[in-house]
Amino acid sequence: MEELTTIQSKIYEIRGQRVMLDFDLAALYQVETRVLKQAVRRNIERFPSDFMFELTADEFNSLKDSLRSQFVISNKGGIRYMPFAFTEQGVAMLSSVLKSAAAIQTNIAIMRAFVAMRNYIMTTSTITAELSEIRAKLALLERADEDNAEAVNDLSEDMRKELDNIYEAIAALSVKVPEARKKPRPIGFKLPKEEK
Repeated sequence: MEELTTIQSKIYEIRGQRVMLDFDLAALYQVETRVLKQAVRRNIERFPSDFMFELTADEFNSLKDSLRSQFVISNKGGIRYMPFAFTEQGVAMLSSVLKSAAAIQTNIAIMRAFVAMRNYIMTTSTITAELSEIRAKLALLERADEDNAEAVNDLSEDMRKELDNIYEAIAALSVKVPEARKKPRPIGFKLPKEEK
């Protein structure tokens, strides 16, 4: 598992493709970078542009800062040739060029690393899609909640107005009740008034 993690850390994305650089591959195959490049140049017909390409100076400079400790400086004061970048197919083709037992075992481990990364990326994209769907549903729920809150506020205002009307009616009745109590009503029957 540690070997897989080490290999995965040496896979970069350049020009929209996942690639490994020649000096990383040389270290994994336990050969000098110069030897690996010579073997590739002797068999260049096996490495079309979708299998392997040489980095441009700009691509190299953008990688250089993050990879400074890995670059080997030549006696002439720098890297004389830009590194080769090998795609998954190019790495597979290297096994036919470098035929040692160590190269074959390393190649198998590298292929497993590429497959693991591809699976990870597919899993990540699935999770990202699910998260987007959950965010959309959450936004709909938030909008529905806001609409419900507005409806409750409208209902509350209507309810307050109704309650105010009821309180006013009760207040008006409470004023009339004391007035009615001020004039006590006689108890008993009323006799008709006689005419004189």
